[in-house]
Amino acid sequence: MPLTTVSPAEIAVTRPQRWDVPFGDAMRDEDVDELLKIEPFASIDAERFPTALPLRGILKNDTRISSYQHGDILVREGDYGHSAFLILSGTVSVVLEGLDPEALGRQSSEKRGFWRSLANMWRNPRLPEVRNQFSSNSKLISSNRQPVADLAQTRVFLQDVPRALADARSVTLHAGEIFGELAALTRTQRSATVLADGRVFVLEIRWQGLRDLMRRTDALRQHIEQLYRENSLRVHLRETPLLAQLPAQQLEAVAEAAIFETHGNFEWHANFESPATTPSQDAIVNEPLIVEEETPCEGILLVRNGFARLSHRFGHGHRTVAYLGKGQVFGLTESIESFESKQPTTHTNSLRALGYVDVIRIPQAVLEQHVFPTVRESLLLEVAKKHAVQCSHHHCDLHGGSIGGEQGHVEPDLLEFLVERRFINGTQAMLVDLDRCTRCDDCVRACAATHDNNPRFIRHGHQHGSMMVANACMHCIDPVCMIGCPTGAIGRDHETGVLRLNDLTCVGCSTCANSCPYDNIRMAEIRDPSGAIVLDEKTQQPIHKATKCDLCADQSGGPACQRACPHDALVRMDLGNLGELSQWVNR
Repeated sequence: MPLTTVSPAEIAVTRPQRWDVPFGDAMRDEDVDELLKIEPFASIDAERFPTALPLRGILKNDTRISSYQHGDILVREGDYGHSAFLILSGTVSVVLEGLDPEALGRQSSEKRGFWRSLANMWRNPRLPEVRNQFSSNSKLISSNRQPVADLAQTRVFLQDVPRALADARSVTLHAGEIFGELAALTRTQRSATVLADGRVFVLEIRWQGLRDLMRRTDALRQHIEQLYRENSLRVHLRETPLLAQLPAQQLEAVAEAAIFETHGNFEWHANFESPATTPSQDAIVNEPLIVEEETPCEGILLVRNGFARLSHRFGHGHRTVAYLGKGQVFGLTESIESFESKQPTTHTNSLRALGYVDVIRIPQAVLEQHVFPTVRESLLLEVAKKHAVQCSHHHCDLHGGSIGGEQGHVEPDLLEFLVERRFINGTQAMLVDLDRCTRCDDCVRACAATHDNNPRFIRHGHQHGSMMVANACMHCIDPVCMIGCPTGAIGRDHETGVLRLNDLTCVGCSTCANSCPYDNIRMAEIRDPSGAIVLDEKTQQPIHKATKCDLCADQSGGPACQRACPHDALVRMDLGNLGELSQWVNR
């Protein structure tokens, strides 16, 4: 691509656009015409789409048609999903449980060795944010920093499908059915493995396109929710310890009676206000109330996605007791007590949505008829104990409140600090012990040396006592920074879940930086190898690219910041694991 020289210190290029890199390069206008003849696209009103985002444009640029042979793996359980699949022809087997994990063909990610890491530091440019390639359609030689790998195109197959499925529980999906949409939209791990059953043609829909389609058609949303009830609900129920050993007939009765509920706002970050500007008590009262304390127990709630706050009245306000995340249960202790005493028991805590939360409600009558009489008493006591929450003035014992699954002894004010600022969202938050930190900045220098002379974090942040949560990407459970990205330039690594940026498709729109509720994404001016600032050819304004911590994903030793700290004052930690947090705080 020809470059226009503006001045010795500036260079003009064409700014990347959303569809510079289509999801499927081979999609033709004739393919789009055929897609518009089949459901659900045939029922979608194209007039509901804006000129800048037409239905045809989404189908041509955000979808691709792929073929798979018998035994090919389309989706692997545990991978993070970025797309949904519509079966055009053929059938697939969705393996819900029982498949040998070794058959999935996972390979360890390539890491830089010591000598490669050292060589990279020697090659670091003199100025920060230097690029050899500025956009996805540039003809310049690309840098050694590769975009996120498209693991979906790495084919893995099972040679003996019948034997692999012999002891596994699976369901068959046919033409017209959709799968993989839940993981794509909620940015979470795949819940099942999907195998091609013979020759299969599928339409893969990039999650940005799926999001835009669902915003403008209720029919597609209803279709997907119905598929979830038919194909994935029972998997969720089986993952709940209370229901894991339930006979098939009773599980079916529970599934039929399950009620889906959504509370709060899926794009909660848009209205998120810092606790510094919103008093704590006001924040709690403004959160959507799901269940109020002292009301009769009418069953249990299974958290499907998002976070919920447990609290109870304390003095003239409310105190946070715990929080619940995906896979956890609310109301189980009260439900069991109601069953055993033969009279309704009231809830001891309130449950409120933190941002948004999807729950599955199982009515008390269904539990008493199909679950409690079937589950042995010892298991019932064990499960009830696991989900019990006890709180005193000094600390909270959270048996079920830790997403990491371990018991934690956490001071109530620390728990309040984590919940109010939604730090519980972080799986790799950067914690700094200010009593040990000498402000030597070795962590910052190590990060800069690893990332082309520009550190990917700032050594300051919110503080609680001697603990500081620094401004570094936390690689969230619910990464809301991904929601509005028009090109998919920010996304999860399929296997690790680490949030990474594809520099070539980043258009510099700042949506991710503005969406991050923790201010952990920065927009930086970029330069060419001579040091000249890169300008937009049309506006003559500097082009910015998003930058953030990538957790040193390609470094064999892990995050450079943590390795460089000489005083053991810095750690990267899952703040959902309150047991681990408690050990670190009280060491």
